[in-house]
Amino acid sequence: MRYEIYKVTALSLVVLLFGGSSFAAQAAFPEVKPVVQAAEKQPATSGAQTVKKTAKQGGKRKLVDINSASAKELKKLPGIDAAEADKIIAGRPYGSKAWLVSHNILPADQFPAIQELVIAKQPYKDAAKNAALYAPRK
Repeated sequence: MRYEIYKVTALSLVVLLFGGSSFAAQAAFPEVKPVVQAAEKQPATSGAQTVKKTAKQGGKRKLVDINSASAKELKKLPGIDAAEADKIIAGRPYGSKAWLVSHNILPADQFPAIQELVIAKQPYKDAAKNAALYAPRK
């Protein structure tokens, strides 16, 4: 699949550089046409785009702040049970939502399900004060 994408990219550059028409390119490389059509039918969407689509369809979705949410709010997230909610609360404060995985709060395979639904708000506007919060505890 990657080879075909590189081939399409290289062909596009040749067409742009030499001013050839797309008809001539398709005649020269007929096997490229189905790949381009398949890409047009199924546009790639990221998790952020999916959240934006749901926000447009059913109202704005409120992100859950892992630094201040209650256990009840955390349990509403997909795949989070009472024990994991308690573990998230005990590990606060978080510098980013990725800390849930890097600090072994959640398994890496579970994180993508909630990644676009959570945020880690910082208490201070001053970065130095926030950094002091995350300094290793003695």
